Amino acid sequence: MSIRLLFKLSIMKKSIFVFITLFSLTLVKAQETHTDPYEKNNEFKLNLISPLAGAFQGSYERHLNKKSSLGISFFKVYDNTKEDDLNYYISPYYRMHFGKKYASGFFVEGFSMLTSIDGNKIYDPIDHSKFTEKPDVIDVALGAGLGGKWVTKSGFVFEINAGYGFLLFNAEKTDHTIVGKVGLNVGYRF
Repeated sequence: MSIRLLFKLSIMKKSIFVFITLFSLTLVKAQETHTDPYEKNNEFKLNLISPLAGAFQGSYERHLNKKSSLGISFFKVYDNTKEDDLNYYISPYYRMHFGKKYASGFFVEGFSMLTSIDGNKIYDPIDHSKFTEKPDVIDVALGAGLGGKWVTKSGFVFEINAGYGFLLFNAEKTDHTIVGKVGLNVGYRF
């Protein structure tokens, strides 16, 4: 055998060895990354009740681990004939989950809310009309809520929640001192 042939055989053996080693590592890594189908960290949800109030509400939630998550909801009124006091809110929240599956089951939440509410209203008893005395009031609220979440293996999310909070700074400029959140949400976990 020539030196050249021995050299080529040696390189081929090393190449095959490197290929088999890399392939084996890939298989081991693939087995390590196999996760529970419920264990995905992001959710987008839409509230099915909000259109009944002439509004749109969407939410994004990020799961920190099996038992806790952070999220944010956005609510915007588009039909003032159905909802005549609230204009919009942006509400970040923290949830603690008590279900057996990943970030599901019964939960409690604490939330804050940046909200826009109509100012004090004055009612005219003569012609039975009402008008807003002051401009829209921007305020911050803090509150708590609870609910339940169910997740399918394919990632669809169903959720019911309710919460109440108190306006902190400008409640005297509106006809309200509390804010509420109610939801029948559907979404997708990915």
